[in-house]
Amino acid sequence: MNTPTMNSMQRTLTALGQKEPDQVPLFLLTTLHGAKELNLTIEDYFSRAEHVVEGQMRLRQKYRSDCLYAFFHASIETEAWGGTTIFLPDGPPLCGAPAIQRPQDIDTLQVPQVVTCAPLAKVLATIRALKQRVGDTVPIVGVAISPFSLPVMQMGFHAYLELIYEQPERFEKLMQANEAFTVAWANAQLEAGATAICYFDPVASSTIVPRELYQRTGMRVAQRTISQIKGPTATHLASGRGLGLAEDIMSTGTAVIGVSAQEDLAQWKQIAAGRINLLGNLNGVEMRRWTPQQAQDHVKTAIAKAARGGGFILGDNHGEIPWQVSEEVLLAIGDAVQRWGRYPLSWVADEHATEPA
Repeated sequence: MNTPTMNSMQRTLTALGQKEPDQVPLFLLTTLHGAKELNLTIEDYFSRAEHVVEGQMRLRQKYRSDCLYAFFHASIETEAWGGTTIFLPDGPPLCGAPAIQRPQDIDTLQVPQVVTCAPLAKVLATIRALKQRVGDTVPIVGVAISPFSLPVMQMGFHAYLELIYEQPERFEKLMQANEAFTVAWANAQLEAGATAICYFDPVASSTIVPRELYQRTGMRVAQRTISQIKGPTATHLASGRGLGLAEDIMSTGTAVIGVSAQEDLAQWKQIAAGRINLLGNLNGVEMRRWTPQQAQDHVKTAIAKAARGGGFILGDNHGEIPWQVSEEVLLAIGDAVQRWGRYPLSWVADEHATEPA
């Protein structure tokens, strides 16, 4: 017999409690698609909180997602530090020139005041309005780029890696400033009504830096930062691999880990069961080329590998669905959850399902 129908908040909290809800929660993290719904350019869409609120409400109803996503774009955080944003017609906005032009600039860096920053105020207004619309029935996910990953946008990838290896004292000074900002920014979102914070930390991934380096840098940063965030966090490596870092990531106190499409959900489930929750791991890049049947197959496989016993939220592997993913495929993902994600998962064999062709 199926569990009685739950609302999205009940469904999510049950799954995060390592129990089986009525069905697998679906966090379809669509951002840019809101512009399509409102027939706006991406730049116009993100120019007003009201647009994003309406876009998120429409997207959730259309695609049956179990969350609302208050994320605008990553570069909005660098705007707070004096950076700029470059808008594209068919993709996520990009960062303009780095705000930190020379390592010496770190010596006089001033931490932005979240409450007086106009770009961030739009996000907070969005969260407050979404909270007024849904109350406690739907999780509202806020986003904060980790202090360890933010410098890629603040100063550029090459310059940042040089800083880590060649100027450790300035690196630590930058981390102190970034930690203060990230904590304030995350807590402001929680105060505005966000249910949880997605802690984006792609530089932590073993895809980018060696584990030893992460252990003595980004892991310690995450431990300090997450301990000061006044609500639950989900650590997302934005497509990067994290399986070899499982124990390190769990030591930070985060509640959820985003799983890369390059990793096996079944392996993650074995490590994570009863200890941390999983989010993932549909391949957003490949999703652009899926047929509706392929979407159904991939959803079914992910559920078979990771959903038994709760502790699993179905989503993409990057934290943002690409603009080019079709409405047809997104609808098929929702259909597949309705069909294959209802507990108890009596159709799941003892052995994990194989990857679809």
